[in-house]
Amino acid sequence: MTELTDLDEASLAEHAAEWRRRALRGEKQARGIAHALEAEMRRRSGDTVTQNIDLDTRPQALRLAPRPWWKFW
Repeated sequence: MTELTDLDEASLAEHAAEWRRRALRGEKQARGIAHALEAEMRRRSGDTVTQNIDLDTRPQALRLAPRPWWKFW
């Protein structure tokens, strides 16, 4: 793998998304690599929260807006 500092922002985001998908599919080593790539993205942008939906690892139920309790359908 290339050095993190050698990657531009677009390719860094692409690699991070790919490694996160691999980690979510169950590859054991992919989680650490995805984390390192995401940490580099946050370091470069200065944001504490990444806006990319592909990198959101919360369960699907937590990502969706809650439905009002009075709607039964």
